[in-house]
Amino acid sequence: MKTYNLLEELSLQQIWESVLNWIKTQGFKVLIALVLLFIGFATVNAIVSWIKKVNIKRGFDKTLGVTLRKIISYGLKTLIVVALLSYVGVDTSGITALIASLGVTIGLALQGALSNVAGGLLIITLRPFGLDDFIEAQGVSGTVEDIRIIYTYIRTFDNKRIALPNGTLANSVITNYSAKTTRRVDLKFSISYSQDFKKAQEVILNVAKAHDLVLKDPAPNCRITDHADSAIILFSTFWCRTEDYWTVYFDMLERVKTAFDEAGIVIPFNQLDVHLDNLNNIEK
Repeated sequence: MKTYNLLEELSLQQIWESVLNWIKTQGFKVLIALVLLFIGFATVNAIVSWIKKVNIKRGFDKTLGVTLRKIISYGLKTLIVVALLSYVGVDTSGITALIASLGVTIGLALQGALSNVAGGLLIITLRPFGLDDFIEAQGVSGTVEDIRIIYTYIRTFDNKRIALPNGTLANSVITNYSAKTTRRVDLKFSISYSQDFKKAQEVILNVAKAHDLVLKDPAPNCRITDHADSAIILFSTFWCRTEDYWTVYFDMLERVKTAFDEAGIVIPFNQLDVHLDNLNNIEK
């Protein structure tokens, strides 16, 4: 019994000495590492908050700002953790290799998503279009509602919301109808060959000049563009402000039709003239 107590006391003493020795050698390092970890994380958070305030003050793009702040925050905190682990004596070569291999794996798995991220950054930076612009791309057209890091969202005429991947959008042809302050309305009007085309031109130009939204400069224009099978085609151009495009477009179609009716100008139907030759011989 005495022998057992003696062994137990020696064991406890050895454990205590080992603990004291660890505290003297490694314990202070761990404590310092924890303090530095707290300070480092607090400093990173302060930096990210300062960047956010600067972005808001200077009107920096919200989507791009959030993404950059997250990258900076996660990147700096990861570096702090790895550095402090190395400080306390932990071999970080394996952790570094793990992070590298994890990055490669994630990169391969998210190759499409990363291309969308890159495309989103290009769109946000180069600004081929902005919010509320009317664009046409990838076979669809509509008003831009939101530009995010992965997708750009547009609203179509019939109030559908379409998400366009930024990767393909950034590499496709984009038509921005809102980029300029004025637009040209192009319309074609058909008249019969029996009608006076100069009179029809005069009627069209008078309708355009009487429209309040049609600009005087550049002046409206109307010329023959084609001798079609059943009609003469008059190609007409009218300039207006971009926001008035569709109003002018529909107004001109309606008003020209009314003016043609009042002037007695005929808009022909498609027709086919058939001439029979030697009818008597055919009957025989």
